[in-house]
Amino acid sequence: MEAAPRHDDADDAGEVARAFEGCPSETAEAGRAGVGLLDVDICGPSIPLLLGVTAGQVVSSQYGWNPVKNKDGVAVMSVQFLLNHPDAPDVFWGRLDVLIIDTPPGTSDEHLTVLAALKATQDARPDGAVIVTTPQEVSLLTIRKELKFCKKMGLPVLGLVENMSGFVCPCCNEVTEIFKTGGGEALAREYGVPLLGRVPIDPRVSQCGESGTSILDHPDAPATPAFATIAAALLS
Repeated sequence: MEAAPRHDDADDAGEVARAFEGCPSETAEAGRAGVGLLDVDICGPSIPLLLGVTAGQVVSSQYGWNPVKNKDGVAVMSVQFLLNHPDAPDVFWGRLDVLIIDTPPGTSDEHLTVLAALKATQDARPDGAVIVTTPQEVSLLTIRKELKFCKKMGLPVLGLVENMSGFVCPCCNEVTEIFKTGGGEALAREYGVPLLGRVPIDPRVSQCGESGTSILDHPDAPATPAFATIAAALLS
């Protein structure tokens, strides 16, 4: 999806153009295409930390604020960057192939506001949403509401990801089901949406998130094939 060089379209080209699980997956796509990531979580903007751009600063141009790029070339814009720029309403993304929007859990005002903005434009319609859940029923209750929200708003669901799907022991590679597994798969069948993949609990995912690096730099990590599979499914 391309962001037009008009400031209002570029800023609104947001919400769920491809909303999916945080950072490593976007980096998987960055090697193939121009990728932008918009963090609309007002209460907890964590994307700059996860992508290693906490020290980045947005720069103003004639079209709007230019996003910060990480080492893999992913263009990042977050509320975190704007805390010292309260009068910065517009973002100039330039030309992108993919724009991913990271939203907070649930169906809060962020989702409604950005979807409404997207629907008001002609060239920034979202391809759909990627829903992330954990396997246990307490999480699935919230995810059902999100799936119903997408249906009500006319937003296609590109697929569902089951996160924290088993713990892979770093010593023996034995899988322990800390939470029950299969909850995401059952929910995908219930609502007729694709199951894009299962991401196991992997300490290196947390370590990469804390250091702002990509799990894909660790091909031997148990979670790496899962992220690569999810990204490939979305790009196919």
